[in-house]
Amino acid sequence: MTDHSYEVSVHWTGDRGTGTSGYRDYGRDHVVHAAGKTDIPGSADPTFRGDRDRWNPEELVVAALAQCHMLSYLHVAVQQGFTVVDYQDRATASLDLHRDGSGELTVATLHPVVTILEADRVADAEAAHGEANRLCFIARSVAFPVHHEATIRVRSTPLAGESSTGAAD
Repeated sequence: MTDHSYEVSVHWTGDRGTGTSGYRDYGRDHVVHAAGKTDIPGSADPTFRGDRDRWNPEELVVAALAQCHMLSYLHVAVQQGFTVVDYQDRATASLDLHRDGSGELTVATLHPVVTILEADRVADAEAAHGEANRLCFIARSVAFPVHHEATIRVRSTPLAGESSTGAAD
């Protein structure tokens, strides 16, 4: 087994001159940084006085789930021998708030639209979402269910310059 570690830093940039002297007196803006990568501008959800133009933590969790599932799914497709030529997802999640101010994400649903080349492999492509979910590091790490409402499409005609296998001629 190989262990991997990850490191990010978060720097709060929302001090308006009085720090956290009151709930409305500070900004929720921050920057998420990882060495060698583009910074991610973050904030709270607008409901919690955040900036709607910046990523909030809940969106980042949902994005991580969608990315991880896609990467796991593409791996499964290679292992099972069907060819994915397009993959898009619209992921959603629900956040439940409690009277004491706490809350949690309670469910996420991925809506991948996957295009494959082999018409006879649609059932395999649908089933591969279960294996991808089992393999996905992020889905295995969260304390809420991650559902999949997948659509599988078959590309009927290869693009110009491609053979029926999707490889360039």
